[in-house]
Amino acid sequence: MIRKHSITLHGHRTSLSLEDEFWTELTAIAAARTIPLAGLISEIDDNRDADSNLSSALRLHVLAWLKSTGVAPSPQDNQPDNGEATDAGAR
Repeated sequence: MIRKHSITLHGHRTSLSLEDEFWTELTAIAAARTIPLAGLISEIDDNRDADSNLSSALRLHVLAWLKSTGVAPSPQDNQPDNGEATDAGAR
């Protein structure tokens, strides 16, 4: 589910929309780096391309982090709501 989050960046309030799974992973990344979540988001904001939006930059950061660490999201994040495994190639 996509949720709106209100945060303060450089003294200004802003909001962003992000899926719960990405928010969970951002929180885990901040914890792994032992920095506040707000600090991580500010860092990502400072380093993003001027023509990209913050929500997209946050998603790309999570993807890059997971790929670089080889850590997969927790298994429950990938389970369908009915608890059955899926085959992406099945039609």
